[in-house]
Formats: sequence, structure tokens, C-alpha cells
Amino acid sequence: MFLLFMIHLTKSQSETINLGKKIASQFKGGEIILLEGDLGAGKTTFTKGIAKYFDIKDTITSPTFTLMNIYEIKNQKSISLSNKQKIKNLVHIDTYRLENEDDLIEIGAEDYLGDPNTICLIEWPEKIKKLIQNKKTIKIKIEHLAANRKITIK
Repeated sequence: MFLLFMIHLTKSQSETINLGKKIASQFKGGEIILLEGDLGAGKTTFTKGIAKYFDIKDTITSPTFTLMNIYEIKNQKSISLSNKQKIKNLVHIDTYRLENEDDLIEIGAEDYLGDPNTICLIEWPEKIKKLIQNKKTIKIKIEHLAANRKITIK
């Protein structure tokens, strides 16, 4: 299970994307993934892998200026939670330019956090500590080293 502490080294963007796909295959719905790492570390590249697993065709870019991108999951590769529920949305949040948590609340981000039909990925999560303080989260730290990326899941 990916929720246990694990360290991965990837040597290319394609390996980082493939790791994202592998981890996404274990999602059940409701996960809040906190993506930590410096600018250019590979947070959005990792997100591309998760989107690829769910067969999202949109171009995945970091929502630095829009704060949140919502991608509908049309291909139901997702694990059925019951006969009626499936993962329906991938929500990518980037708080790098966030003024305050109220900005995210105003655009409805809070509605997706922990929703069983949604996977949320949050870049720069330290800026919204209050919004996620009582939520079950998975931390993924990405460090860009000289020859590879070190991806720590905890």
C-alpha cells in the first residue's frame, strides 16, 4: 500500500509520470495529496502521471494563477466505492500565489477536499494549513537532485 513511508528515485520525467500512474492505481476516492517541493521539483510532472492513469486528455499545467483546475474523469478506471459511486474528479490546486485561504473557499475548493468522488492534489499545501488540518492527507515530497528526483511518500 502506498500510504506507507516509501522513497522512490526517478531519473526522468517519464519515470516520474509512471510513478504517478502507479500510485494513482491505488486511489479509492477522497485522497488529499499534499505535494511538497521547490519550484521545478516535479510536482506538476507527478500530477501528469496521475491524470494519465485516469485517462484525462487535457493538458495538465499547474494552476498557479487560477488556483484550481478540475478535471472530469470520464473513463471509469477508478475503483468502485459502491455500485453508485466512482471517482469523478481530479482537482489540482496550486496555492503558490494564494493571498489567503478565503480565496480558495470562494472558488469552492473546500467542497472537494475529502470528497469520496474526488482526488485532490495540492501544491504548496503549507499555505492552507487550516483548511486541511482535520483532513486525512498523504504527503509526497519531491526533491530535484542532480541526476534524479527523490520522491518521498508519507
